[in-house]
Parts: sequence; structure tokens; C-alpha cells
Amino acid sequence: MWTRLRDRGFEGFKFRRQTRIGPWIADFCCYDLKLVIELDGGIHRLREEADRRRDADLTRRGFTVLRFGNEAVLTNPNIVFDAIRAHAGAGPPHPSGSA
Repeated sequence: MWTRLRDRGFEGFKFRRQTRIGPWIADFCCYDLKLVIELDGGIHRLREEADRRRDADLTRRGFTVLRFGNEAVLTNPNIVFDAIRAHAGAGPPHPSGSA
């Protein structure tokens, strides 16, 4: 996932990996889109309530949180890229004009 998102490699958007937002560490974050991407392994099934609280706090901070299971991403990574494109189309235009 990171090889496709880094260095503005995905449609010109700048993503950061493992970045702090308040008390949280986001798997991937695009500040221009106010978008957090979380890739969840099996352990997240045991911490759904904690994830809901975390997502609610990130939402209060103005971010949209998109969660994907690791297995789904491994079999079809385009689900993440399609979701980013859909979010970008719903938000303000990207400064470089590519969205």
C-alpha cells in the first residue's frame, strides 16, 4: 500500500505513514483531503469499541476515517484507491488540480 501512496504517487496526493493526530497514530493520512486510512488486522475485532471512540475523535478533528481489513486489501487493493478517489471527488479540489 505504502509504495503506491508515498511520494505523491497516488494522483498527486501527499500521504504520510504512521503519523500522529492528537493522541492517535494513523496508518496513512492525507492532510489535504483530511483523510485517514486504517488497515485492520484480526486484532481489531477484539477492540471495536476502542476503534469507534478513536474514529469519533478523529472525526471531531475534521478527518474522515476509512477502515479496511488487511485481507480485503491484500486480495483487492483497488478498494482502497477507489475509496480515496471517491472521497477526493466529494471534498475540496486538490491544490495541484488532480483529484
